[in-house]
Amino acid sequence: MINKKVNTVQEALQGIENGMTLMLGGFGLCGIPENSIAELVQKETTNLTCISNNAGVDDFGLGLLLQKKQIKKMISSYVGENAEFERQMLSGELEVDLIPQGTLAERCRAAQSGIPAFFTPAGYGTEVAEGKEVREFNGKMHIMEHAFKADFAIVKAWKGDTAGNLIFKGTARNFNPCMCGAAKITVAEVEELVEAGTLDPNQIHISDYL
Repeated sequence: MINKKVNTVQEALQGIENGMTLMLGGFGLCGIPENSIAELVQKETTNLTCISNNAGVDDFGLGLLLQKKQIKKMISSYVGENAEFERQMLSGELEVDLIPQGTLAERCRAAQSGIPAFFTPAGYGTEVAEGKEVREFNGKMHIMEHAFKADFAIVKAWKGDTAGNLIFKGTARNFNPCMCGAAKITVAEVEELVEAGTLDPNQIHISDYL
C-alpha cells in the first residue's frame, strides 16, 4: 500500500508553478484548505487561474491571494462579500468567469470521471450560453459544457488516512469530494490523519484509488 502522507505543506505543494490552474475546495467559509492557501501566499506563486465555488473574503481563503494579486482569473459561482475581488474585477485587473453553481460542480465531476463534456439546461438563453453548442433533449434546450482541466486540486477533509482515503464533514462535502481526482494531482489537507485501515470503510467518501 502506497503511503501518501507528506510531512509539510511545502512538500505537499511542490510542483505548483506560476501560471497553473488550481481547483480549491470549500463552500462559503467551510472546508477551505487554508494552510495550503497560506503557503501559496508565502511562495508568492502568481498568474494563477483558480477554480472555486467562491472567492473567499478579504482576509480569509482565496481573499489572501487576491490581496497579493496572485490570481489572474477566477472561475466561480459566488463572489460576494469580497471587496478586493469586486475592485479588481471592476478595474479589469482580474478576469472572472461566473458559472451556475450546479454546472461548476458537474464540470469538476466530469473531470473526475474522465468525461470530456456534458449537456445541461442551466444557463440556456443567457450570457452563459454564448458561443456554446446547443442541443434539444426531450423538448428542452441544453448547452454543452466542458470538463475542467486543472493542474492541482487542493481540498480540505475532516479525516484521512495515510493511504489517501478521505472523510468530509458537513458543508465541506459540497465541492471538496468532486474535486478529488479532477486534476493531474490532488493535495488533501486533513484535520485528523490516521493510519491506513483505521477508518470505517462505510464512512469513507473518497477512496484511495482516486
